[in-house]
Amino acid sequence: MIRRRIRLVQGLALLSTGALAGAFGYGAANLVPTFNAVPLDMRLSFHAQLMQMNGITMQGAMAMSALSALALAVMTRGTSRWLAGGAGLLAVASFLITRLGNVPINGRIKQWAATSAPADHAEILARWEAFNYARTAAAFAAFALLILLSLDRKKLAAEEVTG
Repeated sequence: MIRRRIRLVQGLALLSTGALAGAFGYGAANLVPTFNAVPLDMRLSFHAQLMQMNGITMQGAMAMSALSALALAVMTRGTSRWLAGGAGLLAVASFLITRLGNVPINGRIKQWAATSAPADHAEILARWEAFNYARTAAAFAAFALLILLSLDRKKLAAEEVTG
């Protein structure tokens, strides 16, 4: 029964963290280059609208990734606990980078879309992109740790559970 719960939580952690890494990866590989290829007014309008739509889904994915990985860490021991805990902390890092880095800039972009961008807009947009790449790397690292944990099924099955 306990092992079944661990497997379910592990599956949820893999699914949510994979979705998070995939969404951030798609944005980094496709959206950011597209943002940079279109006229500034188009980028600002699209960016502002996209961030409004992403707000709930991306925060939900970050929360589900962090909570499921941290729950898995609580439910396991040994190396599995360290891998799951590391994944959970990386998911939390992606949330903090987003909340403290990208979101304030998104607010500025929304204002610019309604008015006009300041003279230093390129520097600010470059900062947004740096935060975007950092949160993407954190999400991919979290996903990689959970994949590594899942590849060693014998070890996970052999480790005693705490609850």
